[in-house]
Amino acid sequence: LLERKPIVLDNNKISTQIKGKTVMITGGAGSIGSEIVRQVINFSPYKIIILDQAESPLHSLHLEVSEVSNEVKIRTVLADIKDYNALESVFEKYKPDFVYHAAAYKHVPLMEENPSQAIYTNVIGTRNLADLSSKYLIEKFVLISTDKAVNPSSVMGASKRIAEKYVQSLNYHLINSKK
Repeated sequence: LLERKPIVLDNNKISTQIKGKTVMITGGAGSIGSEIVRQVINFSPYKIIILDQAESPLHSLHLEVSEVSNEVKIRTVLADIKDYNALESVFEKYKPDFVYHAAAYKHVPLMEENPSQAIYTNVIGTRNLADLSSKYLIEKFVLISTDKAVNPSSVMGASKRIAEKYVQSLNYHLINSKK
């Protein structure tokens, strides 16, 4: 249907990377984040920190995944990625090895009506997480983005594009400062 070869994941390699590690998933109660939580739990991490600012979905997901595995420690954190100090407390307390950043505003029409919120969350929130991941020497930071960032024609797409550029620039800076 997609007119391309299917992507085949190397589950052994993923398992080797994640097994026994602490993984933080931002936007963990959202549609994409919660699916990442469900997938990551299968690779036997030591601990999963599910961070979201939506209380009810976060609680529901916690109940769901707690039934799936008694061996993986699940911690839910109610926090907003725009709040640098709250995020830093999470990094200090849990010391994640991996960060999967799926927290974002994604509804194009709603963001057109509330452009400042798209910028604050998608750009500033991403900057907060990327900067803290660098400061706390996170092994791997994965930004979940959108096809709307490729050729942005909306505030949401532009905000995600800026977030991508920031993460790429920070990565470039970090790699080159080690040389």
